[in-house]
Amino acid sequence: MQRLIASTVLAAIGAAAISVAQAEELWRAAGFEQPESALVDTAHNRIVVSNIVGNPGEADGNGYLSLLSMDGKVVTRHWVGGMDAPKGMAIAGGKLYAADITKVRVVDLASGRLVSTIEVPGAVFLNDMTADSAGKVYVSDMLADTIYRIDGDKSEPFVKDALLASPNGVFADGGRLIVASWGKGIKPDFSTAEPGGLMSVDLSSRKVTPLPGAQNFADLDGVVAIGDTIYATAYMTGTLYRYEPGAAPQTVATFKPGSADIGTDGKRIFVPLMGEGGIVALKID
Repeated sequence: MQRLIASTVLAAIGAAAISVAQAEELWRAAGFEQPESALVDTAHNRIVVSNIVGNPGEADGNGYLSLLSMDGKVVTRHWVGGMDAPKGMAIAGGKLYAADITKVRVVDLASGRLVSTIEVPGAVFLNDMTADSAGKVYVSDMLADTIYRIDGDKSEPFVKDALLASPNGVFADGGRLIVASWGKGIKPDFSTAEPGGLMSVDLSSRKVTPLPGAQNFADLDGVVAIGDTIYATAYMTGTLYRYEPGAAPQTVATFKPGSADIGTDGKRIFVPLMGEGGIVALKID
């Protein structure tokens, strides 16, 4: 991810992703500052939006979280501050976890207070987060081919594997993590020598397995699953893809470069548009 991504050379799209099935746009919300992630807080019927506000890798103290209603109305523009460049988020045990460069910030959901910071030793560029059914939280490190696991207030490497190929999006799906890979050989403009794809990580064995038909087709960012269908964004082209087991990925929506860590309520997908400062809601058939 980079702020001025529109000026870069766009990543190559693999020939496998050729079909198009357009999703219906329901609403757009504007006025955010480099919104990187949109996470549904089901318990409070709202969407939490992370705002980077500056260089995604700089500890400048500018980052914050916003609250958005489920119908696209801004509830609280500046809800939680005290962050640097917050990106992906996860919810577990009444707390919200936000990836913030090399640390994880912890927010009490009920009060909106920043209650703690979890150190992640060895972290380089933490990106997306997810929580499994047992309340364990996972965070990807895009520049270290690593996924960390957080249990309570402690972090530990969960899996480090070159097969992860710059893991960005992560989504807990039953007994596995679905991972969206940015790709191998990241260049200064964040294009890649080899595009990324989709894979799974078994939560028990920690084995990394590429998903059939979804390898090396795009530089992927956010990812969610709705039933057996996986949705993933490609930041550099603004593309939202849909993948079903064994089939080639399909394009379901295209925006300007900057579509990042998506969220879902199981019926809709919420896409952060970093370059445009907005969030868009899509109805998924």
